[in-house]
Amino acid sequence: MANPVAELVFIPIPGVGHIMSTIEMAKVLINHDERLSITVLLINPPYSAFALTTYIKSLANKVMEMERIRFIQLPQDKTPPNFDGKAPMTSFNDYINSYTKNVRNVVADIISRPDSNPVVGFVLDIFCISMIDVADEFNIPSYVFFTSNAAFLGFKVYIETLLVQNQDVIALSNSNGEMVIPTFMKPVPTNVFPGVYQIQEGLDFLMHSVRKLKQVKAIMVNTFMELETHAVKSLSSDSTLPPVYPVGPILNLDGVAGKTDKSDVINWLDGQPTSSVVFLCFGSMGCFTEVQVKEIAYALEKSNHRFIWSLRQPPQSEKSFEVLPGDYDDPAVVLPEGFLERTAETGKVIGWAPQVSLLGHEAVGGFVTHCGWNSVLESLWFGVPTATWPMYAEQQMNGFEMVVELGLAAEIKLEYKNNVFNPEDDMVIVTAEEIERGIRRVMEDKDLRGKVKEMSKKSRETVIEGGSSYNSVNSMVQEFISNIT
Repeated sequence: MANPVAELVFIPIPGVGHIMSTIEMAKVLINHDERLSITVLLINPPYSAFALTTYIKSLANKVMEMERIRFIQLPQDKTPPNFDGKAPMTSFNDYINSYTKNVRNVVADIISRPDSNPVVGFVLDIFCISMIDVADEFNIPSYVFFTSNAAFLGFKVYIETLLVQNQDVIALSNSNGEMVIPTFMKPVPTNVFPGVYQIQEGLDFLMHSVRKLKQVKAIMVNTFMELETHAVKSLSSDSTLPPVYPVGPILNLDGVAGKTDKSDVINWLDGQPTSSVVFLCFGSMGCFTEVQVKEIAYALEKSNHRFIWSLRQPPQSEKSFEVLPGDYDDPAVVLPEGFLERTAETGKVIGWAPQVSLLGHEAVGGFVTHCGWNSVLESLWFGVPTATWPMYAEQQMNGFEMVVELGLAAEIKLEYKNNVFNPEDDMVIVTAEEIERGIRRVMEDKDLRGKVKEMSKKSRETVIEGGSSYNSVNSMVQEFISNIT
């Protein structure tokens, strides 16, 4: 094997969905061309998240495990930014920027080593976009790996255009209207806009990040042409943007191997009929009040469908960035009396879920999801139709795209928004009737199931040699190699 000749520096943010898909993107590039090597710079999470912190430390220790990928855990500032009195977006941005000098030091060290390969690019998460300035100091080109979808990227770009035109985006976002956005074929209701972009602080950050985005050499998006044809073509025709490459689906499918460990939940699934189980899972930050938990339980009983429910306990602190949801010692404390006994044969209530292993199991026939983009792509890969229950960030727009734009999902409640750090703030309760209706549709609608199966086939074809995403990755590799001077 030839020695690598080009080095890339990846900088993901310390969020589960972002960091895992970034590492998978690195693996795809490495597997695509042996002339590349990658250094991933790991930022510590600014909140108490034992699982994520442990995961990051485990990566930092994998010096030899992944050929041509190495991980460097960046040292944390002795005096981290003060979050008190600041809005979450500003706090998080300040936190990421506090790592700038550490990134500068690591890159300087890489370049100064006599045996080092030329650094041909920074590959940045959209939330690390300020690191472009560090890359510029070293005359290294920057790229973005956008971990969400093309339609949402287009939303951010369009909103920045409106801000430049001095339009009152806050008034538009908080109205009960619709907006025509170039990357969507259908008008988008303003009530599915992310809450953070309905306040000035969020819009300021959006404007900053899109302006920086326009300075990079190319944007890789975790999507595929066959899924988001209109959105990708729309972005590609925008002369203000760098070239856009759909490179997905980029997935961490290692969890499928977990089927062999025969955990209790897998053992139980092995005994269920094909496509008979609905799986409910709401991501690393998804949790509900006791009132809402009971509504879900009532819906599951009334639907008469088998189920696996990943039920998480809300954070035990009201401070943002303090802790994430955890598992209940005894979920019976929030469930209707007798629920566990009545559903002992037909369902399982668990804590954290091995999501990929469960979606890949033939007994799972439907997925009630928070619409995180990784979860959407995983469900499409395995051909499991989704019922959408978005909570935060861009998930409402993901849900809208899947249900209304693409017809690939059933709706539970698209405009639902959840304060993930303090669910008690949420006054909207999704009723058992709404939940049951979504479960029945996702489990019983044959047309929906057929469309999802067809998209599953396309998602697998696009990443193999000759597929559209495979070709996009090839174009990116040629771009990186051409930066060697």
